[in-house]
Formats: sequence, structure tokens, C-alpha cells
Amino acid sequence: MALAALLAGCAVGPDFRSPAPPATGRYTEASLPDATGEAEGVSQRFFQQQALPQQWWTLFGSPRLDALVAQALAASPTLDEAQARLDQAAAAYAAQAGTLWPQVDANLAATREKINTPAPGDPPLRNFGPFTLYHASIDVSYTLDLFGGERRALESLAARTDYQRYQLEAARLALAGNVTVSVIREAALADRIALTEALLAAQRQQLDITSQQERQGGVSRQDLLGQRTLVMQTEALLPPLRQQHAALRHQLAVYLGHAPGDGLPPLPRLDELRLPTQLPWRVPAELARRRPDIRAAEALLAGATADVGVATANLYPRLTLSGSLGTDQLESSRLLESFNAWKLGAGLVQPLFHGGALRAQKRGAEAELRAAEATYRQTVLTGLQQVADALHALHMDASLLHARANAADDAVAYRDIATRRLALGGISRLSVLDAERQTLQTALDAQAARADRYADTAALLQALGGGWIDTDIAPAASAAR
Repeated sequence: MALAALLAGCAVGPDFRSPAPPATGRYTEASLPDATGEAEGVSQRFFQQQALPQQWWTLFGSPRLDALVAQALAASPTLDEAQARLDQAAAAYAAQAGTLWPQVDANLAATREKINTPAPGDPPLRNFGPFTLYHASIDVSYTLDLFGGERRALESLAARTDYQRYQLEAARLALAGNVTVSVIREAALADRIALTEALLAAQRQQLDITSQQERQGGVSRQDLLGQRTLVMQTEALLPPLRQQHAALRHQLAVYLGHAPGDGLPPLPRLDELRLPTQLPWRVPAELARRRPDIRAAEALLAGATADVGVATANLYPRLTLSGSLGTDQLESSRLLESFNAWKLGAGLVQPLFHGGALRAQKRGAEAELRAAEATYRQTVLTGLQQVADALHALHMDASLLHARANAADDAVAYRDIATRRLALGGISRLSVLDAERQTLQTALDAQAARADRYADTAALLQALGGGWIDTDIAPAASAAR
């Protein structure tokens, strides 16, 4: 017992230590400015140590978007599944925690018996019974955790609980990001379809005028065929755009937790959204502490570390203490009168030969630990890449939108001049229609760049881990360790 008490604080196998944070201090190879270029009068600035709200999508300033994300978070089957997985892991942890205490069981039994025994000096057998024997006892057993196998198993389950908790947080972050980006893309596609239809209408007017001119000998057959080809090319753009738009609305319906055929509530248009201009920025070391997918990978690493301890402890002796206090009576009414039987016992089991299975399990646990370490490193690298891509994209989006917005403004000015010249008789109607076509085409390009800027902003907020997880709340694995 003294030896058991001495060994009770020991736990074989490695102790988990949180991995070192990324040593790099930046996300991109070349340093990026603290602000994007200005486009349409707006520049986005990046501020270090600025907190990001838990409901980060509210930065877009759209009550309709806020309502859609709230509905998705409340009705998504994916989140329901993740919550159920977390509840299952928590229950498994609680079940394992119960094994650290002595197991106490009540035992009640009744048996019908008959005994044949020879009397002294008598050759025949003498009958006793049949009779009913009633038994009642309280049985206690306790396996001493001499080498920490049970505690390591508890650490492993605690880590799995943390993993499911961070998986749930990651699922919420992904769902909010998917809804936000889908709303932006749906609004952009709706605008693009409308602009393409307007462009097609202008091209058809040009085709009608060109056709009249060709019949009158004013233009060649080649010019007519070129204009007709342009119309057909624009017509061919609409079916895939409408298909993408329908598929996006179907996906949004699923995100909101209902069938695509049930339709959608009114969605915000792109001009209803406000572009966030104050964006947070965290060093890579801080990102590793915030992103739920990285925290989930760390929890798996903690669980794999504990599993090595479990496999190691299985190689060592197991000591079980047991005791029982009970009674045997011929009448059930006398069961509680007195306890006339008791026993105490101790059993020691030392594995000797299992065909190499136990050591193979230990090698397998060590291999799983190496795999978990590699998974963690890869998850961190992927997170850094996603932030780097989003940061770089925002700078490029601003430059692209600036150029396309200026082109669109010039096209509008050119069209206005052409319209005034038409009123004075200086140019033909066909020239004005061509100016209108250029205006619509440049508006399409600017609209696409504007949508990319909004979508990449949402991607950055999601890549940064969304609303910060409260790291002051100790997860189950940390508490167990």
C-alpha cells in the first residue's frame, strides 16, 4: 500500500506541452503597406492589436446580412451535428472520470438448490432440499492507477472534448463566412446579370441599325456578321450566369437550414453593404492561439500525447483491490438481519506475453503522435497562407477597382459627350449605342472588382479566426492536465 501511494502520483509517457508559436513575424514575403490603395474614395487600413467583434459580419453594416447569418447559426444541421459530437465527447470524458473512483455495486440473488450428501456410515445418499438460498452483498473494487494509465486516458478524452469544441467553433466560423461570401456573390451575380441584359439590349439595337445600314449599302456584310457575332457571344454569357446565380441561391438556402424550394428571404444588394475600412491585424504567433482549426489540431496533438502514456502504462502491472460484505439466508425476510460473510482481496496482473500486441500498440501510439505533430504544423502553415492570400488580395483588389472605376467613369463621360453630339447632329445613333455598350462593359468590370473587394474582406476576417475565442476559459484538456 505504501508503494501504491508512492506511485499514485506517477504517470508514464510524455507530458503534453503546447507547441511553440510560429517564429515568423509576417505573413507575406514582401512587406505590405499598412493601408490599401484608395478606390472609389475608400482605403482599408490594418491595425495591430485591434479587437475583432465576435459577430464580425456586422462590420458590413447590413441588418439583412446579420439576420441571415443568425438564421444559419440557429438552423444549420452541420452545427447541430457538431454540437452533438461535443456532447458525446463530454459524456465520454465524464464516463472515464468515474473510473478513477472505487466502484461500488449492490448484489442481490436468489437460487434454488438441492444437495445430496452421504451420511456417516450409510452407503445411500441423503437428500437435503430442495431449498431457496437468498444472497445480498455490497461489493467494492478499485484499480490503483499506479502508472497513470487511467489519468492518461482521461487526458486523452479531455483533449478529444476540446477538439470537438474547437470543431464546433470552426464550423460556426465557416458557416458565417460562407453565408457572408455567398450573399456578396449572389448580389454581384444579380447585378452582373442585369448589366449583361442591358448590354445585350444595347448590342441588339446596334445590330438592328447595322442590319438596316447593310441593306442600304452603308456597311459591308462583314460588319453585320461581326455585330451579330458580338450579340450571340453576349447571349451565351447569360445562361451560365443564371445557372451560377440559381446554384448560389440553392446553397444559401441549405446554409439557412431549409430546402432550396422553400425560397429565400430578401437578400441585401451589394450597394447596401458597407466596406469595413478598419481591419485587425495579428502577428502569426497570435493567430495560432486564435484560429479554432489550429486549436483543434493542438487538441488532437494533446490527445495523441496522452495515448502514448496509455499504451505505455499497459506494459506495467495493474493492482486491483476488492472487498465484499454480505449475507446468505434461507428466508428473504432475514436478508437484512445480519451480514455474516465478508471478503477482502487484492489482485496483481503483470502482462508477460501478448504476442507483441502491447508493444505494437505503443509503437502505433507513437506514430500517431508524430502524425498529429505534422498535422498541427500543416494546419498552422495553411492558416498563415490563407491570411497572406487575403491580405495580398485586398491590396490588389483596391488597385484593380481603382483602374476599373476610373475606366467606368471615363466611359460614362464619353457616352454623355456622344449623346450631346447626337442631339447636335454631329454623330450617328450607332456611335451613341457603341458608347453605351462601352459604358455597360466597363460597369461590369468595375462591379466584379467591387464584389471581389467585399468578398476578400470577408475572407480575411474569417482567416483571422473570426471573433476571438476567449482563451481565459480553460478547456477540458488543460484542466485535466
